[in-house]
Amino acid sequence: MSEKIEVGSILTGKVTGIQPYGAFVALDENTQGLVHISEIKHGFVKDVSEHLSIGDEVKVKVLSVNEEEGKISLSIRATEKAPEKTSLQKVLKKNAEKPDTEVHGFNTLKEKLEEWIEQSNDREDLLKG
Repeated sequence: MSEKIEVGSILTGKVTGIQPYGAFVALDENTQGLVHISEIKHGFVKDVSEHLSIGDEVKVKVLSVNEEEGKISLSIRATEKAPEKTSLQKVLKKNAEKPDTEVHGFNTLKEKLEEWIEQSNDREDLLKG
């Protein structure tokens, strides 16, 4: 490693290789690091090559440096603002925070089914009567 790369620093690099698990980024002529697939962008990344190409210039944040193994862990995602949560995500989070007072599962469905059958029988009786 030519110059001292510090954890937390934000640098510009060039994508030099793409693998199913991430992308290699050259920080200078002698130093490269790996952006793991989970650190490419906010959200789910199925295929690295859908988001990056060899030769792309990218801004990266240094997550870790292992000088003994010569490995540098990088993140593109950490240099970008997290997207606003969608209204669905807000609703799900709000519902997750509420205490669960309702009973969910097969018992409730079974009870509801018995109620529907009873209502149906009552309607049949009214129609016959």
